[in-house]
Amino acid sequence: MADIALTASYISPVNETECEMWTLIAGGTITRGQAVGINTAGKAVVADASTGTQNNARGIALNGAASGGTVTILVQGSCYGFTLTQAYDAPIYLSNTEGALADAAGDVSLVAGRVKPMADGATPTKVLYVNFPAAM
Repeated sequence: MADIALTASYISPVNETECEMWTLIAGGTITRGQAVGINTAGKAVVADASTGTQNNARGIALNGAASGGTVTILVQGSCYGFTLTQAYDAPIYLSNTEGALADAAGDVSLVAGRVKPMADGATPTKVLYVNFPAAM
């Protein structure tokens, strides 16, 4: 399993009118681009696919936040900022690495989205289509 690289400053929705976002209170420090879940206190926390308690990812952080601050997460929609070398339509998973996504399942298999072609020229650009099924 290889973690997917990202450029935090580029993490953003492709089209804000075609996505679902939630604003939550951070239960710890969260960095833009990290996978985020919700703890039992209803606060956003960094998620991972290990067998611990943080494997309930719900979205991708669109901003950074300190504990007690607000963080907006992308629950569903296309997202810029990830370095995607996988084939179009390949699944992207929650990683065992805290806050990361990967090209293969971690200890707990959770598909975070798929590599989506975005028609913005003669050759499509790869973006991550985020779709956390457990968020519904």
